[in-house]
Amino acid sequence: MLIIVCGLQGTGKTYVARKIAERTQAVLLRTDVIRKEILQVTSYTGQEVQDIYREMFSRAERLLQDHKNVVLDATFARVVNRSSARDLSISTEADFSIVEVVCADPVVEKRLKGRYGDESDAGFDVYLKCKPLFEPIAESHIVIDNSGTKEETDDQVNTSII
Repeated sequence: MLIIVCGLQGTGKTYVARKIAERTQAVLLRTDVIRKEILQVTSYTGQEVQDIYREMFSRAERLLQDHKNVVLDATFARVVNRSSARDLSISTEADFSIVEVVCADPVVEKRLKGRYGDESDAGFDVYLKCKPLFEPIAESHIVIDNSGTKEETDDQVNTSII
């Protein structure tokens, strides 16, 4: 199975993605980690972002071909990247799900101001800049509201994911 966990920076995608990966015994691939692995200096240009997605999809394809479950943790702000993930699931005959993580703005701001030691470079200014650019998800998907406690988020994951 291929599950993409998407949403804006600071909403708690990585927390949710880790929980889903544990629950489904999946390999977790994160764009933030891949970016740090392959680039010395990051610019977040459109080309760089797409290169990172391509690398993530390439890694996911190999894992899916080896019959492993995969969870992809990225903003997936653009429909084209969500479509590429769906195409990958079709070509590898993997079940496909989209999980969108949302969170209230004040909670995101607090979390991003307190973020240390994570691979992500995003601050609240990036969140605000990207918010109007996130292309709505038109297809059926799961929404996890990560505005509350970890326990509340865990309950949503446990009741929403296989």
